Amino acid sequence: MFDIGSGEIIGLAILGMILVGPERLPKAAADAARFIKRLREVTSGAGDELKKNLGPGFETLDIRDLNPKNLIQKHVLDAGDDKPRVTNSTKAVRAKKPPAQFDPDML
Repeated sequence: MFDIGSGEIIGLAILGMILVGPERLPKAAADAARFIKRLREVTSGAGDELKKNLGPGFETLDIRDLNPKNLIQKHVLDAGDDKPRVTNSTKAVRAKKPPAQFDPDML
C-alpha cells in the first residue's frame, strides 16, 4: 500500500527514537496502531452507512468505484470500445446540413 522497504522502516525507527525517545517509543507505536485501527473501523462503517442510506439497488456498491480514476477507467474508457451506430436518421440529418463555408468578411 505505501511501498515502504526495510531501509525506510529502519530509518523511521531511528527517527522515532530520536524524536520520541526510546522509553516512550513502544507506547507511541501502540497509540499509532490503535489510531490506524480506529480509522479503518470508521471508514468501513461510513461505507456501510452509505450503502444503507442509498437504499435498494446499491447493496453491491464498491466504495473504490467512487474514486475518480476508477470511475473514468470503468465508464469512459470502456465506453470507447463501443462503435457508434450510424442509422438512416443520422444520415438524413447529415444530408440536410449545408457544408461549412468560409466567410471572408469575418477576417
